[in-house]
Amino acid sequence: MTDYAAIDADRDEIRKEYLRADRPVSSARGVHHVALLSSDVRRTVEFYQGVLEFPLTEIFENRDYRGSNHFFFDIGNGNLLAFFDFPGLDLGPYAEVLGGLHHVAISVEPDRWDHLRRKLDEAGVEYLLESGTSIYFKDPDGARVELIADPLGEMYGNPVL
Repeated sequence: MTDYAAIDADRDEIRKEYLRADRPVSSARGVHHVALLSSDVRRTVEFYQGVLEFPLTEIFENRDYRGSNHFFFDIGNGNLLAFFDFPGLDLGPYAEVLGGLHHVAISVEPDRWDHLRRKLDEAGVEYLLESGTSIYFKDPDGARVELIADPLGEMYGNPVL
């Protein structure tokens, strides 16, 4: 049986020990890119650029695997969502596993969120609506994506940054 009281107490202890009002500036500049896998480059571009309206910014050969593409989509604020395909390798279907990527959450303005939700409907993409500001769905390869209408640095009305 899960001891939720102990989990809550541990969370409170971590919060007390590590969260600081005088938090220093991060050493990072931001997310350069998050890289996912694509089994079909054209289908991935049609989904991310066509449905989600994330512009394709570049495509070139992957330096680590001859014949493989490395391609990028603009997700705002200088951040990129990147993909690799690995032709000739049998990578199998996407699998959500413990210890692996759970989902990629991408912030969009509330009016764009509504617009993109309609585009997902038109494209026949199934999704889960959560808390009135999040849409969870799977991309063509099964990776879970979240579109969230909350401002960057906020989660369901709570500041996280």
